[in-house]
Amino acid sequence: MKTYLMSLAFSATSLMCFAQANISPAKKQTKTIAITGATVHVGNGTVIENGTILFSNGKIISVTANGQVPQDDVSRIVATGKHVYPGFIAATTNLGLTEIEAVKATLDFQEIGDFNSHIRSIVAYNTDSKVPATLRSNGVLMAQPTPQGGTVSGSSSVVQLDAWNWEDAAIKTDDAMHMSWPVTPRFRGGFGGFGRPQMSPEALAERTQAAIAQLTSFFAEAKAYSEMGKPEVINNRFDAMKKVFSGEEKLFITADSQKDIVAAVNFAKKFGITPVITGADEAYLIVDFLKENNISLVVKQPHALPNNNDDDVNMPYKNAAVLANAGLNVVLSIDGYWQQRNLPFMAGTVTAWGLDKEKALSTITLNAAKVMGVDKITGSIETGKDATFFISAGDALDMRTNKVEQAFIQGRDINLDNLHKQLDKKFSDKYTADKK
Repeated sequence: MKTYLMSLAFSATSLMCFAQANISPAKKQTKTIAITGATVHVGNGTVIENGTILFSNGKIISVTANGQVPQDDVSRIVATGKHVYPGFIAATTNLGLTEIEAVKATLDFQEIGDFNSHIRSIVAYNTDSKVPATLRSNGVLMAQPTPQGGTVSGSSSVVQLDAWNWEDAAIKTDDAMHMSWPVTPRFRGGFGGFGRPQMSPEALAERTQAAIAQLTSFFAEAKAYSEMGKPEVINNRFDAMKKVFSGEEKLFITADSQKDIVAAVNFAKKFGITPVITGADEAYLIVDFLKENNISLVVKQPHALPNNNDDDVNMPYKNAAVLANAGLNVVLSIDGYWQQRNLPFMAGTVTAWGLDKEKALSTITLNAAKVMGVDKITGSIETGKDATFFISAGDALDMRTNKVEQAFIQGRDINLDNLHKQLDKKFSDKYTADKK
């Protein structure tokens, strides 16, 4: 009981610490703004030197080289020698669905059960989280909060990271359904023969085939349900799959080995779906197959060890470059939520292993917007799109020079303060106080 009470007290204290008032979301843009003199990284591979960006009412009016700025009632930001980038997009993350890993009450990214197609991450997205403010300081301005667990996990949505509530945050709700392809474990038993009961390779393979059969049955029933028109009895799980079969919602399938990727793609094709493959560790081995089937990929964790003993030890660093250079649409992603602040530096790593820097930028901007179905409104700095971008003093893909000085989300000049900066200032003041 004493241990329980101490644990409860610790959890309560942690929650109180994180329950401090957040930085208020920025107010709506009211005046036309012009950014001049900057190097504009459009996000589609194009770079505009000495660029001028004009935006009003949250939308980009024009992007030009050496552009003229109207003199009437326009606020000018001189960014000579600086860089402007589209807001980075954190794909397939549990950002906003978890706050403190050690406090169960703050974890809301996974539900019980194998088939949870009716789960919508957007309604659980927490705009009061302390984490998004730290991401904005590195240029991550949008995200795709994604449910996890089970075989079919549920629907993700695309959000911008400066909002009062999830309704304000949502750029696109229910953009993709997420599922994991059933795989055969590579181990038989735990360390020293203890832990998980031993199973023969045949038994493991049989269990995997049973899971695939169950998944196939679920999709077949859901597709039949979607073709019924107005069913007499509503099945929430099947009802949530309708947009997947109609093409309004993407299907993201997590698969890593080449065998599993091929099986997942062929499975989706049987139901008239072109999936997006996430994970994709061995996708570089089947490039031609992926191109033939027009498959986009969300490649995860460039900073990782290879899966197999005989793999190139640097393959995780190279994977995204190999796939993108082959002409595939590649999105870069990393696990977790607070870790997303390192997303631009993961893209920087990919440039060191064979990918052009502007193409690497596209993996966390326009390419991500494409697979989420929001590329017509965001993902690049182009006329008519949302004015969601930031000004950096240097190269934003390099942690040594990434210095975000000003950021805009849908034209709103957002506050770049965060808890980390506040603590840094507090203790910097503390340890210099005696020297004054």
